[in-house]
Amino acid sequence: MKTLVSGSTGLIGRALVSHLRDAGHEVTRLVRPGTSDSADGVEWDPANGLLDPDDVEGFDAVVHLAGESINQRWTDATKDRILQSRVQGTELLAGTLAELDEPPEVLVSASAVGYYGDRGDEWLPEDAGAGDLFISDVCQQWEDASQVASENGVRVVNIRTGVVLSDEGGALPQMLPPFKLGLGGKLGSGDQFMPWVAREDVVGAIAFLLEHEELSGPVNVCAPNPVRNTELTDALGDVLGRPTVFFVPAFGVRLLFGQMGEELLLASDRVRPAKLADAGFEWEYEELTPALEHALRD
Repeated sequence: MKTLVSGSTGLIGRALVSHLRDAGHEVTRLVRPGTSDSADGVEWDPANGLLDPDDVEGFDAVVHLAGESINQRWTDATKDRILQSRVQGTELLAGTLAELDEPPEVLVSASAVGYYGDRGDEWLPEDAGAGDLFISDVCQQWEDASQVASENGVRVVNIRTGVVLSDEGGALPQMLPPFKLGLGGKLGSGDQFMPWVAREDVVGAIAFLLEHEELSGPVNVCAPNPVRNTELTDALGDVLGRPTVFFVPAFGVRLLFGQMGEELLLASDRVRPAKLADAGFEWEYEELTPALEHALRD
């Protein structure tokens, strides 16, 4: 399979490119101009709407992972970058693919479980509605931007990922310092569900989705066993061999992290990966503790 990948230097993108190449697929990276990666990739400039259709002709599949990191304090300027980096890039890529004489068979485009907002203990399969948070609106616009490709015959899959567990990036390395000092603990009440997934299972799910033609639309990419924040706290403390007696009250989370903390750390999403489970996908890590032990093995 000849595959084009955006966001190839990110946490998921690096592992995906390696996985696909090891499996014998031909992978081309979609990169920004002037970067060190541009010599062996296809260049695009989503902020300025620049992507040569000739450069993206002839691919069997496209995986779109690019976007501004959400793991930072959200100022108005940051929120605008988070939204525009996703919507502009997706509109440009999906729109360009839709106009090709021979478009790819499939576009796998990133999204997130933040789509669902703050839903307490409600189980959330893919057909659950959108929430009303900022991150929910971002995810909805992000997914909507990919639909022009679907309207023109491309099978579009929107992967709603949970918190990706890896020591190479994402949320986990940011959590480790206080836990290693024995200062870790629950956030707020600790009752909020936090859907998680091992990086290997995100990569495996994307590869699975590229090959399974019956799957399209939103697909939850998270472990089948979501946990509450208290369970995550206890498991991480056990794996590190550290106590977890401290905690940060909800007002403290809001004070430290602002709106980002409210929506990403205190919101509850009990997400069910129904489509992957029904299609027969097999997770490498269904339980949290083995996933953490693997992520922190070094």
